[in-house]
Amino acid sequence: MIGGTESFTFTLIENLKSKGYDIEYFTFDKGVVSDLIETELGVSFMSKKHYDLILANHNTCVDYLAKMGVIIQTCHGIFPKLEQPNKFADGHVSISKEIQDYLILKNTKSKIILNGINCKRFKPIKKVHQRLTNVLSLSQSTVANDKIEQACIELSVNFTKINKYENPIWDIENTINDADIVIGLGRSAYDAMACGRPVVSYDEREYTESFADGYLTVSLVDKCIENNCSGRYFKKKFTVEDIKKELLKYNHLHGNELRDYALMHFNIDKNANAYLKYGNSLKKTRSKFVLNLRHLKQWFKLTNRSLRHKRKRLFN
Repeated sequence: MIGGTESFTFTLIENLKSKGYDIEYFTFDKGVVSDLIETELGVSFMSKKHYDLILANHNTCVDYLAKMGVIIQTCHGIFPKLEQPNKFADGHVSISKEIQDYLILKNTKSKIILNGINCKRFKPIKKVHQRLTNVLSLSQSTVANDKIEQACIELSVNFTKINKYENPIWDIENTINDADIVIGLGRSAYDAMACGRPVVSYDEREYTESFADGYLTVSLVDKCIENNCSGRYFKKKFTVEDIKKELLKYNHLHGNELRDYALMHFNIDKNANAYLKYGNSLKKTRSKFVLNLRHLKQWFKLTNRSLRHKRKRLFN
């Protein structure tokens, strides 16, 4: 399991490459994901001086790349400094309504494009049990995992945890497919839905309060995605007893419903097309701006020429 931004970047590059686009990538720090981008996708590190469209995640990348082409900054959150909008971007994408509303307060307009999932990779491989048997936690918090584990012990169900900081793995879809229900936030929840797994939205992060939206049905996901399934829609505080109650809501049929929802809303094929459409609109806007600027410069030249002519006639 790798971080959300890294998974998002790999998935977007993978899809654009499959559509036949000539793509290169950039990062300040190479690592596991950049190796995968090069070896598995055959995509090279940045070598050109100009690009038709640049898709950047962090404001530091916008600073570095802004003069190299039309650039879209995707904002994945409202708290981290790297996610704050950069004035040098031509356009901004918010992955949730919560972020879009936040950017408005920063005098920045943005387009909502939800987190994209490769639904051909993240798909149901194994059937879930009719009765809850296996629980997977993708929580990044020791406090949350201790509570979840205790709830599982008391319900006599199996407990597995994957923390990207302690035991990161790339092919997380296989572990998800071993579970009947997945507990996590954000992209973890989306990955689980795409794999046809019921989800409990819950975690306790160090940089914010403990929030939870609880057991997600399709009708609740419609609301919770406004906050990127971050637990900040209902902002529930969970005890061990609360977690047990949420797990007891398990219905194996909900997995199929969430899979259908993921195909409709999180499918990277649709979301990548949304980026391309937005990028084309920004390029047209920039072209009009350049054209208008040229007209303005031409007007100034003609005006100055006319004034010089009038002065010459006046003094002669």
